[in-house]
Amino acid sequence: MGISLEPFVTAASETPGYLAGRPLAEWNDAYAKVERYFHALQVRNKLLLGQLVSGVLERAIQRAPHEPDQPAMMLAGEEMDRVVGEWYSQVLDEPREATDPMLATRGRLALLLSDMPAKWQDQFLRPGPWPEDFVRSMRESFFRAGPDFQFSQMKPRPMDLGPITTLTKLSNLPYFRFVLLWLVLAVVFVFIFQLTH
Repeated sequence: MGISLEPFVTAASETPGYLAGRPLAEWNDAYAKVERYFHALQVRNKLLLGQLVSGVLERAIQRAPHEPDQPAMMLAGEEMDRVVGEWYSQVLDEPREATDPMLATRGRLALLLSDMPAKWQDQFLRPGPWPEDFVRSMRESFFRAGPDFQFSQMKPRPMDLGPITTLTKLSNLPYFRFVLLWLVLAVVFVFIFQLTH
């Protein structure tokens, strides 16, 4: 993934302290968000992590002038989802539908089940062709990550409140013994207080 600084330099020449029409602080927050996401996917190699984050931000910066109402963090988040979703679609050979959030979820799970962080960290978001072992492991993990759907019905059951139900069945007035005990204790304390003062 070759990172060119041209979009950054062109966008930075507008106004000092701004990049693509947004404050640098916004882009810094967007950078942190994308970096945390890739870090959550266990991309630990700092050089690779920096390249991946820069690639996503480059795409967000290119979109920024065309969408002035969108904050930088939103653009970066959308581009991050798009880049990762397209990569999952290619690696897993699954069609990517914009309305299907399960591809990204199952793709993340497949990454972790195939032990991508330890074995194939350098393959993450890299264009194909990928090693056969990596593709096989990802696809097998992807199919294992999918749920086996079964229809079921839940019928309400009576609540079991445990031993408290047996305590209330001891007498007609369930709290009578409790109240009587406290009254006896109160009378004893008042009696002791009267004797000592």
